Amino acid sequence: MLRIVILGTGNLAKHLYDAFIKARDVDVVQVVGRNREDLQQFSGHATISNDFDAIADADVYLVAVKDDAIGEVSKYLSNKKGLVAHTSGAMGLNAIQTTNKGVFYPLQTFTKGKAVDFSNIPICMEAEEKDSLETLRTLATSISENVHYIDSDQRKKLHLAAVFVNNFTNYLYHVGEELCLEEGLSFELLKPLILETANKVQIMSPTEAQTGPARRNDVKSMGNHLELLNKEEHSTLYKLLSQAIKQAHEEEL
Repeated sequence: MLRIVILGTGNLAKHLYDAFIKARDVDVVQVVGRNREDLQQFSGHATISNDFDAIADADVYLVAVKDDAIGEVSKYLSNKKGLVAHTSGAMGLNAIQTTNKGVFYPLQTFTKGKAVDFSNIPICMEAEEKDSLETLRTLATSISENVHYIDSDQRKKLHLAAVFVNNFTNYLYHVGEELCLEEGLSFELLKPLILETANKVQIMSPTEAQTGPARRNDVKSMGNHLELLNKEEHSTLYKLLSQAIKQAHEEEL
């Protein structure tokens, strides 16, 4: 039975907590955070505390806090024997200020109140010691069937890729919604298209799946689109993305 302590009370901390309390051979012994009110959501299956000087003994300490707080929080664990692992995609292994350190990064977007199925979420793990890596593997496989060893440099680039396919894409959904609302149209009309686009990249590469006026260099259609855009930032974005798509497929034109 792996005994774990979760440090942090944000979205990721809560999703990890919800997953681990259902996992076999994992015992969430404590959740530690600064905000007393936020801690209450963890009180059902673990001891809660806002005292970082009274952290329980455990096999693994998961530091699920903002990137710039990882170093500070990990210092409270310098006298602990267990493995200390942060959950960030953007920070290297050495962000942890203890000897026995690791990374336990679930590659997914997490939103408050929106449940996720951890069984197919990629867990990206890293550690310096073989025993520590095996501990992380045991912890990861308790909730996911999609576990990988990925080092700090690879993980940083992977996190950057995730920003493009998730955060930036979601902003484009926002722009699409604005354009619909300008004409009194429902964003629901675009959802089948969004789903088909996502489904296509499950069976082919994004390069093969690319369609649209920029790929076929339909100058007239692109010009008509630009005339319809009322915001400068939308025009700039349209031109930038269209040019990038054209360059990516220039050999086909």
